Amino acid sequence: MGDGEPRVPTAIAVTSADLALPPQDERTLPAAVLQDVDRRPLDQVLAELQTLVDQCGHVIVVCSQAVPASVERRLHTVRGLLETDRIALFRPPLPPLGIAVLARQLRQLASCDLGAGVLASAGRLLTHYIHAGALLGSVARLDRVPVDLKAHARSWVPGSQFGVVAHPEPQLVRIGPEAALAGPEFGTSLLVARGQLPSDWVTGTLAPSWRVQGLRETALPAESADWWGTGRLTEFCAYLPDLSVLYQLVTSVRQSACHWCGIDVIGDRCVFCSATPPVYDDGGGGAGGAPEPAPGHRRDPALGRRRERRALTG
Repeated sequence: MGDGEPRVPTAIAVTSADLALPPQDERTLPAAVLQDVDRRPLDQVLAELQTLVDQCGHVIVVCSQAVPASVERRLHTVRGLLETDRIALFRPPLPPLGIAVLARQLRQLASCDLGAGVLASAGRLLTHYIHAGALLGSVARLDRVPVDLKAHARSWVPGSQFGVVAHPEPQLVRIGPEAALAGPEFGTSLLVARGQLPSDWVTGTLAPSWRVQGLRETALPAESADWWGTGRLTEFCAYLPDLSVLYQLVTSVRQSACHWCGIDVIGDRCVFCSATPPVYDDGGGGAGGAPEPAPGHRRDPALGRRRERRALTG
């Protein structure tokens, strides 16, 4: 792993304190907690984000898809008012505990010699290596994972429990002697957050079947009950804990400069400006590469970079 570190590490922000997990190792940077952004006065939130940008250069906000719509609107409003491409809003399809784990992995990587664009892009890459699920006492209100009618009916039977994996591939089983969930095919640690349901099956059956190399417990995120549709749950997440492995994964992917804002990224989309590689006319009616950021939008020098970026990112 490279020895050089950026002078000012990119800030990794979360939208509640319970998503700021304790450090995984001595290099894990603290999270910036953007608490109650939809309830506090707008000028306070503006000042907070502006200070983070001034101090750290770039800010990556990792938030759950379970956050209230008012939180997402406020974050977009602040980003627009600050007129900056230095704030990335990243909402991966993970349950709340998975969001907390991913944010901590980015906090680990923020201590390394990675540019802000590569670090933000790394979030999309590392999401694929997270296995997130829960033990549920009911699936009657679960809408994040497909639930058949039989499972819905069994959900009303007293004492029923269900093992669910939401990511990377949906799985659902009723807990019994033969119940099993397919897990990662690589070494992971398991983080467990117990709600209003005992965690015995997770720690005693799931963890050994997934051959986890370490198991820790943490508090259940406040958003978990809404995400899973019940407070009778224990949430779990298998992840890669080792900074050297995370760094190797990220640096093994080819980097390129975003054609729109110029920042170095990995993958096919810049998390800061939302641009994807342009489509080039090959003269024969065909097109190569990925689609433009906004369908039908053509780059017009007369618009100016800022107006054009707004058209792309909304």
